[in-house]
Amino acid sequence: MPETSSLFVDYSSYPDFSEIKGQYLTKRALEIAAAGFHNVLMVGSPGSGKSMMAKAFPSILPPISFDEAIETTKIHSVAGILDDFIVKSRPYRSPHHTISDVALVGGGSIPRPGEVSLAHNGVLFLDEFPEFKRSSLEVLRQPMEDREVVISRATGRFRFPSKFQLLAAANPCPCGYKNDQTKECRCSPQEIKRYRNKLSGPIVDRIDIISYVSSVPPEELSSMKSGESSKSIRNRVLKAIEIQKKRFKDLSVNFNSEMSPSMIENFVKLDSPAENALKISAKKYGISARGYHRILKVARTIADLESSDIIKLKHIVEALNFRLSDELYS
Repeated sequence: MPETSSLFVDYSSYPDFSEIKGQYLTKRALEIAAAGFHNVLMVGSPGSGKSMMAKAFPSILPPISFDEAIETTKIHSVAGILDDFIVKSRPYRSPHHTISDVALVGGGSIPRPGEVSLAHNGVLFLDEFPEFKRSSLEVLRQPMEDREVVISRATGRFRFPSKFQLLAAANPCPCGYKNDQTKECRCSPQEIKRYRNKLSGPIVDRIDIISYVSSVPPEELSSMKSGESSKSIRNRVLKAIEIQKKRFKDLSVNFNSEMSPSMIENFVKLDSPAENALKISAKKYGISARGYHRILKVARTIADLESSDIIKLKHIVEALNFRLSDELYS
């Protein structure tokens, strides 16, 4: 996040988290994601609240800064979608799963920015994540890692920035009701396996947090209290971001999710119980090197939310749970 001050604050167009009852685990996942710029996948049945929480997610993000607003405005102007003289809030893009590869990442005979660039400095929400074409999901890998899209043409190479936060949602199975409390799943094991395999390992490896969203029975909703407000959650997020700004003030990164392996070694210090728990889990579940680093990055963010310099056992356990306890991709 740039050092310049935030001049634009407009949260009025987003749902407030206080309107979302229950779903404490997923709301916690989104808070951690907002604090450390982590990518998130929500897995749950239709009607469980995934889309509602996705729409509310920008309400807990830091306000867009002046420099970010200028960057984003330039991209939207090139794409011909600028509604005002300057972008005043973080972009929130939600393309349909039938979108073409070019429309998603950019291109064309005269190269134009795609959705990943239109979401620069904001959120890219991909609902029905496994329903996107395999080719579309695979071309996401480069911008997710490099924070930019490079398009080569005979006339030259074009670069479009694409520093977006991926927020994805998926059903647990083709019919959507595996392990649901209200409806019975009608999918065969083979159908569920084919559905799971639509997302490749490299794509899942690039997602830091996976949260299972349980359906809340309608009769229980009326007795539930209103949730915590977006403003309250956002205040914790902003404090964690301030910690990261100080940590990375002399470096080229702004958030924990962007740390390189050498930065992880310098800034992620575990106590003995946390280190032992991570080593045992990595061996038991066959966690990849990329997955191992992502767990450490998420744990660093969780610790920042508590203003803790040391990664403790509870921080590692929570990070592991968001990586391993989902119903679809464990």
